[in-house]
Amino acid sequence: MGQKVDKDRYSEEEFVQFRAKLAEQLDSLSEVLARPGFGAGPATIGAELEMFLITPDGRPLPRNHEVEAAAGDDRLTLELGRFNLEANLTPLPIAGRPFTAMVREVREVMAVVEAAAATQGGHAVAIGILPSLSEADFTHEALSGEDRYKAMSRGMRRLRDEPFRVLLEGAERLELEVEGMILESANTSWQVHLRTTPTDFARVYNAAQLAIGPVLAVSGNSPSFLGRHLWEETRIALFEEAADDRDVERLDRRDGRVSFGSKWTSGIEEMFATCVRDYEPVLPMITDSGEPGPGGVPELAELRLHQGTVWLWNRPVYDTGDGGHLRVEMRALPAGPSSSDMVANSAFLLGLTASLALQAVEEFPFAGAYRNFYRAATHGLDASMSWPGLGEEIPADRLALELLPVAEAGLTRMGVDADEIRWTLDIVRERVTRRRTGAIWQREATARLGGDREAWARMVSRYRELALTGEPIHTWPL
Repeated sequence: MGQKVDKDRYSEEEFVQFRAKLAEQLDSLSEVLARPGFGAGPATIGAELEMFLITPDGRPLPRNHEVEAAAGDDRLTLELGRFNLEANLTPLPIAGRPFTAMVREVREVMAVVEAAAATQGGHAVAIGILPSLSEADFTHEALSGEDRYKAMSRGMRRLRDEPFRVLLEGAERLELEVEGMILESANTSWQVHLRTTPTDFARVYNAAQLAIGPVLAVSGNSPSFLGRHLWEETRIALFEEAADDRDVERLDRRDGRVSFGSKWTSGIEEMFATCVRDYEPVLPMITDSGEPGPGGVPELAELRLHQGTVWLWNRPVYDTGDGGHLRVEMRALPAGPSSSDMVANSAFLLGLTASLALQAVEEFPFAGAYRNFYRAATHGLDASMSWPGLGEEIPADRLALELLPVAEAGLTRMGVDADEIRWTLDIVRERVTRRRTGAIWQREATARLGGDREAWARMVSRYRELALTGEPIHTWPL
């Protein structure tokens, strides 16, 4: 979805041509994956940080075009809503001290955005869902002016005549209808990328599917939306329903356009083929000339663009960079609370994935991984979880503590320095032991500030002040 889209309207003929391109490029993908040495190279990691722009009193600030221009930083890109921005961090080897470098860059880029937002009388904050959002913030004018977002919105409406219906039930209930996909802009994430070889892709991807449940349970930072207390990670349900293209004509398709999936994968070819077969295009821009890209590998521009409009919580990525390679994009973690929290969550997830990739996770029922994920999103530390080798379900907080040594072993195997492993996983350990996730802190802080709608905005301002210190959430005062 980082590709530049050159217009916001497409004809039916262009949709037909685009589908034909997708079929051709599936064959090209198979060919390049079979090349000896394709995708070889050291394991690297990267991340994308989505954030909100806010006013001094903690409310959304719809000025992303102006802030991006003032920042003048190539790492920044516009997001769907005019109160969102995204930062793409520099990829780096996972061996050594990657997490220290990642924290440093997160703080640097947040400072850049903060300074640019100040030119518009605002600030920046990394938080899963901005609690001070109101229904009035989700108008057509809130959509970023980029052609790609206008085209994508029209593409989704082409597939779905019905309004998008959102029904969330947690501590409270929320039900609403909207005509477009603007509700997606309520969600911001911290997305972690892990490079892997074609041979290892299926094992690493399946390991990430199993790992994300307990990691998400200890990382909750989106407990409310539109004044209602909902899930620990309300983002998960909100994004799935706000971008569900299955209307009455598509109810036979098992998975929505945003989903966890429904089975273990056998490889990246299968995943791209399923994406082409099961999901209709929404953004049919044709740019691929058929000429090889950098390193002599095919661009597969249309296939990559289409894959970018199907939002699996763990998503396969084909990239032409560095001679061509594959990545697993782990999309389920929330933005925030602090730079150290986000990086600690990454270390837990990457280490656990690395260890599980050595095991036959496919022997564990996929339904167990699926339940773990949605229970984690709903109940956080209190979720009941199953796990390979356990005879019964146990609470997520207990499971997470038991899995920290497993994550440590995985990080060690990937060459991460011992002190780097220690400080990141200690943050997770303290957060779980003290039962202080971002979601819990937000609820408690809001209650202390009065518990009304105005308290949400006051809480956001306090949250931002504490996040700027870089200290982990378990140390924050209320």
